[in-house]
Amino acid sequence: MTEGQDNPPLWQQLQACAGVLMAIRSGTSGTVAIDAVASRLRPGVQSLVFQVLRSLGSAQVLRKQMASRTPSPASDALLCTALALAWSDVEAPYPAFTLVNQTIEAAKRTPATRAQAGFINGCLRRFLRERQALMDVALKDPVAQWNHPAWWIARLQKDYPDTWQALLTANNERPPMALRVNVRRTTVDSYHELLAQAGIESAIIGLSGLRLALPVPVQQIPGFGQGDCSVQDGAAQMAAPLLLGGLDLTQKIRVLDACAAPGGKTAHLLEMLNAEVCDVTGMDIDASRCQRIHQNLQRLGLSAKVLVGDASKPQTWWDGQLFDAILLDAPCTASGIVRRHPDIRWLRRDSDVAQLASVQAGLLKALWALVKPGGRLLYCTCSVFPAEGRDQIQTFLAHNTDAALLPSPGHLLPLFGAKHDGVPDNPNGDHDGFFYALLEKRSA
Repeated sequence: MTEGQDNPPLWQQLQACAGVLMAIRSGTSGTVAIDAVASRLRPGVQSLVFQVLRSLGSAQVLRKQMASRTPSPASDALLCTALALAWSDVEAPYPAFTLVNQTIEAAKRTPATRAQAGFINGCLRRFLRERQALMDVALKDPVAQWNHPAWWIARLQKDYPDTWQALLTANNERPPMALRVNVRRTTVDSYHELLAQAGIESAIIGLSGLRLALPVPVQQIPGFGQGDCSVQDGAAQMAAPLLLGGLDLTQKIRVLDACAAPGGKTAHLLEMLNAEVCDVTGMDIDASRCQRIHQNLQRLGLSAKVLVGDASKPQTWWDGQLFDAILLDAPCTASGIVRRHPDIRWLRRDSDVAQLASVQAGLLKALWALVKPGGRLLYCTCSVFPAEGRDQIQTFLAHNTDAALLPSPGHLLPLFGAKHDGVPDNPNGDHDGFFYALLEKRSA
């Protein structure tokens, strides 16, 4: 294995991968942890980390089989990294013996694991010798079978007794890449043809979307830098049409995107609206994330008022004028986007669901007061848990008699072509998990 600037040795990548896993286990998001990896290692490490996270349940159960006493955090992370990558012959990025040899090399070269290099070597050599027998025992544990925490599995079994297995299976698949065409600059058909000319196969979804047959780096997407399109999942592309559908868009309307960063939905609203007569505000509590809104709008040739503010405390930022339409993409467990962010399942705790549901209820209450009679609020989360969707809205409707639920998709599950609760799934096809409820304020 050649070492060099362009081809870092595998042991270094495994070393960095274990470091990312340690950071995630301590509560750091996978995105932040991967961004901290040296740039020359980052592409390879990201690919390895995603595979580790999708097989981490299996690896953790295997490790417990082979060592009843938990090793040091660094040794455990390196050992689980190797076991996760070597679990499947079909998906393993390297032969199992190569992964084992390079993991042992990483253990010897890392100060935090050097003292336990012999222990790591013993476990991995045993895995090579007894692989099938060890795996057969491990798979009797649901955590190893489904590669999700036990609490997550139990919650889905309760919430979705007929489809929980399919949901867990879907979470371990690679997600599709979807684009939203900027209809201010081009048409969906024209852009579809442009992609075809560039050798990029795609299918039209929804009103202004295209789902790519294979993911493509954004630098290779025609017109991306010029604002011809944005990367946005098919489920997320439903937000702007749902909120604006049925409103008279020829009249001046005030629109608020209350938790807007990084600005994809704000941009979609602007692409659908006449900027001459509409007042659009994008807001986020994090100033650095508001910069992302500015950057995304600038690339697309769009502009909006961007506020740094806490949506749950309107008294600190609201100008007193009611809104015709409010989009509340509320903070949530993100349980619907595990395919894209496989670290989420290992970062979350069961108690997070109730805590985030409380935050969502507070945001709903605060923002509902800002909706004009006859106006609308679209509540959405990228969660499949009913506590953050259906149950949340049922409670809100019970306490707000001036709120009417308009036809809404409800829970959209990442199960292509299925129906849920009698509601046809997202016409945008293969998509992330999402929840939508469109609320109208009755006139006094």
